[in-house]
Amino acid sequence: MQMEVARRLQHTEEYYFSKKLREIDEMNKAGAQVINLGIGSPDLPPHPDVIQTLSSEASKGNTHGYQNYKGAPALREAMADWYARYYDVTLDAQTEILPLIGSKEGIVHICMTYLQEGDQVLIPNPGYPAYRSAVNVSGATAIPYELKADRNWQPDFEALEKLDLSAVKLMWINYPHMPTGALATTELFEQIIAFGKKHKILICHDNPYSFILNEHPQSIMAVNGAKDIAIELNSLSKSSNMAGWRIGMLVADQARINEILRFKSNMDSGMFLPMQLAAATALRLDASWYSELNEAYARRREKVYYIMDLLDCSYDKKQVGLFVWGKVPSSQDSGYALSDNVLYNANVFITPGGIFGSAGDNYIRISLCANEDVLDRAIARILEAQEKER
Repeated sequence: MQMEVARRLQHTEEYYFSKKLREIDEMNKAGAQVINLGIGSPDLPPHPDVIQTLSSEASKGNTHGYQNYKGAPALREAMADWYARYYDVTLDAQTEILPLIGSKEGIVHICMTYLQEGDQVLIPNPGYPAYRSAVNVSGATAIPYELKADRNWQPDFEALEKLDLSAVKLMWINYPHMPTGALATTELFEQIIAFGKKHKILICHDNPYSFILNEHPQSIMAVNGAKDIAIELNSLSKSSNMAGWRIGMLVADQARINEILRFKSNMDSGMFLPMQLAAATALRLDASWYSELNEAYARRREKVYYIMDLLDCSYDKKQVGLFVWGKVPSSQDSGYALSDNVLYNANVFITPGGIFGSAGDNYIRISLCANEDVLDRAIARILEAQEKER
């Protein structure tokens, strides 16, 4: 019997990577051995102390039950201390932090808590596809706002002010920006907070990349008055090499935490306690952890720059984060065309920028989540494919 899916899913497509990875899997079954430089899943392990904490806590007999919906106090306190040390943001560990099963679920929780049919949401173009998907599932309407290279991928507030904002309830922002790697400034965050207050728009800042190849991590919550109008999501996936652990956090005013918890508490029963305690260990590591991690990523980035040069792409060396974003040459129809060319001719997968919105159509994104040997093999394959084309 054919069942019609719910209306909320009829405009929500399967995630691009989900479909593309199936195609790559079929290519691999046929012997292609595709090198995947598309997805930002850290290939390096967490700190040994983190793994040791998980192991020792999991071996105890009393750590396997259901957990508090608001997370273990030790984890919330570690999160508050982490925000104070690195972002200069003071948070009440008991009332202003909500641990998440990965920050991606927080995107859905926020949308499902505050949105319904008739509401509108500003989402960045280019931007993380999950923002649009979560908005669609909530029944609200996504309104893209275009980001451009000549504005350093920052919102054009003059253009935003010309829109009818009467139905806009949320605005998603993300700095360091994914996919472009653009940094925010304190002035930008102040402008965004002022914009949100003026129009009574809840500002939702997604902040998982602030430690990667960036010497000055920033939080929008450091702006005076941010808690009045903003929510921030953060994550251990990238900064602590714990993507598969699914540990993130939401920070906000106590009232918003309680509102979102009304939805979240109906969706899950908390995280495994040993994982929470291991995450607390990760958050308490000193700055040398991030320095050593970034040294590895900096070496990889030089090789990715070389791949961009081979593909005749232009890129900004001031970008940060876990990827390199490059504009494709005029000889290519789009980022999709270049991505497919490299995949089918060199068996190397790179991400087409168009999956992040129409403003990314002429770009590609290459992940740093591959070691130097893998990147060298990718370079050799691309060079071989280019030689054959000559």
